[in-house]
Amino acid sequence: MLSIAVLLTGCASVPMASLEEDAKAKESLSPADDKSGIYIYRNTFTGQALKKNVSIDTKLVGETANKVYFYREITPGSHVISTESEFSDNEITLETKGGVNYFIEQYIKIGVFVGGANLRVVSEAEGKKQVLECKLAK
Repeated sequence: MLSIAVLLTGCASVPMASLEEDAKAKESLSPADDKSGIYIYRNTFTGQALKKNVSIDTKLVGETANKVYFYREITPGSHVISTESEFSDNEITLETKGGVNYFIEQYIKIGVFVGGANLRVVSEAEGKKQVLECKLAK
């Protein structure tokens, strides 16, 4: 019961980027032809008190909270995006192309002791809409 209460209430805080950096990242400009843009965001009601790590190719991107996103440019190719979950990391493999932005939603799911997290790739239209409601984390 406690885990459900934690999932539905509270608010987590993480280090945030400047308003200028946030505005620039939201322009959704295409990255250079030799880079892929990755937006990882979390915009859900469930699990607002939880913070969860996200990584690209085992390199920590940062710790998420509700209504935040990260933007990174990476080399095109195959990449593993992972998120900390209740018992082990959940991950997806993404094939990226140069000059293209990708949007990945991190969402919280009810767990046994605390909430778990998972990832899904969303369309560019949905991802842009959700990112506009969020703020850029460092």
